[in-house]
Amino acid sequence: MPIPDDVTGEEIDKDVRQELQSLPKGLAEDVSRNLVMVARLIDEDPEGAYGYSRVALRLASRVAAVREAAGFAAYANQKYSEALAEFRAARRMTGNVDLWPVMADCERGLGRPERALDMAGAPEVQKLDKAGQVEMRLVAAGARRDMDQLDAAIVTLQSPELASNSVQPWTARLRYAYADALLAAGREGEAREWFAKAVESDKDGSTDASDRLAELDGVEFVDALVEDDSDSDGDGDGDGDGDGDIEVVNSEAPEPKSVMEAEAEAETEPESESAEDSVDDDDVDDMDDVDGDKDDLKG
Repeated sequence: MPIPDDVTGEEIDKDVRQELQSLPKGLAEDVSRNLVMVARLIDEDPEGAYGYSRVALRLASRVAAVREAAGFAAYANQKYSEALAEFRAARRMTGNVDLWPVMADCERGLGRPERALDMAGAPEVQKLDKAGQVEMRLVAAGARRDMDQLDAAIVTLQSPELASNSVQPWTARLRYAYADALLAAGREGEAREWFAKAVESDKDGSTDASDRLAELDGVEFVDALVEDDSDSDGDGDGDGDGDGDIEVVNSEAPEPKSVMEAEAEAETEPESESAEDSVDDDDVDDMDDVDGDKDDLKG
């Protein structure tokens, strides 16, 4: 797969670069450049990232960082079985437990929430750092919801991290998940409160908490400008008969006409329905049968 010339491979993390030192120099450079492309595309173009991850995997399948990158690329494409296999391989190579939460989430993706809950109670969770433990809590709550255990999901998310006023990298997602669980349980008032708290902590827009909050408040976003449709058969009164999905914000009746406007319209009223009034005397004189033609002229 083509790689832009500005990608050198030096952009990768120093720990990953150190892992690649076990490879021949030219091979290490090729692998690192493909890993850079995985990281660059995984959010915006998951399929593209997956393609580059497969190239790196073909070149260096015995490097843990490569297996981990391949796992995340597969995970981003909802290839959960493949992702789980890559994460397990990476964990065997390093003995690291950092991938434990995402491995549990792969079990959820495979329709096995019970296994995810088993992993949430495993000793490996105690070895995770704070961010990893919060992530594991989010996965466990998701598994509870998969099993229609809404109240249990809410309890799972209740934690010192949720109650804390300090903002951490995981705060917005934790508050959002709690608000969403509350809403699913029909506790709309509490859900609104926690969506608002999620908005306060979501500085980089990692969630759609602001949209969810607006929806609860009954706020509807519509286009400010409505373009005329030249092909429309309507009279242009904005009554929503066109093909677009633009909602009419103000549907009040038109303002009454002024006296001068009414008089002007009266002076230019349409001609009488009587056909005789629309034909002058000279034209009538030229007709052979006035009575017969009157019927043709009417309307």
